[in-house]
Amino acid sequence: MRINTTRQIFLISLVGLLSACSSTQNSAPVSERRIGGTTPPKAAVEDRTTYTVRKGDTLYRIALDFGQSYSEIVAWNNLANPNDIKVGQVLRVAPPDSASGRSGGAQIGSIASSSGVESRPLGPPSTTTASTTATNKTSPRGEKRPYSDATLAEMQKPDSAQAAAPAATTTAKPAAPTEPAAPVALATDDDSVSWMWPAEGKVVGTFDDGRKGLDIAGKSGQAVMAAGAGKVMYAGSGIRGYGNLVIVKHTSNLLSAYAHNKAILVKEGQNVNKGQKIAEMGDSDSDSVKLHFEIRQQGKPVDPSKFLPSR
Repeated sequence: MRINTTRQIFLISLVGLLSACSSTQNSAPVSERRIGGTTPPKAAVEDRTTYTVRKGDTLYRIALDFGQSYSEIVAWNNLANPNDIKVGQVLRVAPPDSASGRSGGAQIGSIASSSGVESRPLGPPSTTTASTTATNKTSPRGEKRPYSDATLAEMQKPDSAQAAAPAATTTAKPAAPTEPAAPVALATDDDSVSWMWPAEGKVVGTFDDGRKGLDIAGKSGQAVMAAGAGKVMYAGSGIRGYGNLVIVKHTSNLLSAYAHNKAILVKEGQNVNKGQKIAEMGDSDSDSVKLHFEIRQQGKPVDPSKFLPSR
């Protein structure tokens, strides 16, 4: 009887030990592994270097939306006819990278070398070369003449008359080279641009109303002024809905647009100062006389009231 009791106790202990081992195995941590060690894909970054043409697009509109010059987009894409762009066509809307620029420079250099034209730095020639050249041009050549009393008398005369001829040839100086036009001095960063209101008048439409800028009411012919210093990158009427439009570039990221003008007083490529009159207010492509004013940052409309001073 005692033997049976001992056996039962042993069996119960054995069953308990096996259960503990099974529980320990099931509770082992499970580590999650990714196949090939790959990481989750990152969100796609917006590509603003190219654009696919959609129905109704114009090159002027694309240039405005990306904050670029119309003529630059034409050049970057080698467009023979800028008015003939097709739906689905991919256009470059950002400058080529610096590597392309460097390779282009190398190609120009190789073409110049192969054509046999020697390229030299634009520095002043050395004094040795200059003096040698001057000597070769002005010194008379020696000549052999038979001896006679007449020849001897002629050679003993003062050589002022002979020196007059070379002196006459050296009086004419080449015209001084014209200085190249100074590059446009755009502000280095967006915060350094000094802004002012582009026109006097009541604000009849704001950015918060769903517009891309401000609408300022006024009188026909009223002065429209550059809200900040910059360079005119567009002046014309090629963008539907804007009428006679002027676009001024202030930094590589910032530009301002002035729409519905009666007359445009500046031309593309012209530098303008803050407060300079660039147009006259009108109602071109509008139902009333007003100035539609936009500020765009990297081609996207932003609220002008965040940049303009308070009135």
